[in-house]
Amino acid sequence: MLRRLYDWTMSLAARKSAEKWLAVIAFIESSVFLVPADVLFLPMALAKPEKAWRYALIATVASVLGGIAGWFLGYYAYETIARPVLQFYGKLEAFDALRASVDYQTVVLLLITSGLAHLPPIKIVTILSGVAHINLWLFIVSAIVARGARFMLLAWLLQRYGEPIREFIEKRLGLLAGIGAGVLILLYIAYRYIAH
Repeated sequence: MLRRLYDWTMSLAARKSAEKWLAVIAFIESSVFLVPADVLFLPMALAKPEKAWRYALIATVASVLGGIAGWFLGYYAYETIARPVLQFYGKLEAFDALRASVDYQTVVLLLITSGLAHLPPIKIVTILSGVAHINLWLFIVSAIVARGARFMLLAWLLQRYGEPIREFIEKRLGLLAGIGAGVLILLYIAYRYIAH
């Protein structure tokens, strides 16, 4: 199922309505969808590098709005909507474990790491942010910074290096971003234990 979803998402890049689809995918990725918006963003930006920044802006705005929707799902509709969605994707146990092991500050940190590197997946953290009652304005600012940084970096890389950088982005950028996010989490943990 995931492969078909991925292939379908990739096929949207060639359509005239690609920008609208990018907005839709970026929106629902942040709250309920499994396939990241990068899958659509990369081929679009490679096909029209002069529009890479425009695509990055569309993806950022839609992703932040989708994140807000995820926050509202967690805050107001966890039992009725968010929980069944997490169960459908097989993420409920991981969500419950994460929910039990983090505090307010850690959720804010996870907003940044998930926005930058999908660590953990963004939809998990947006819903968790609502469940944990993270301040909505703090959530929005964190989402703008993290998602904006991710999409703008991708736009810059694709515009500067074009097709040769695609394989690096698809295979290694996620790993590097994940390592960076891991370092950020470790620094935060070290700070918490040293400070207390």
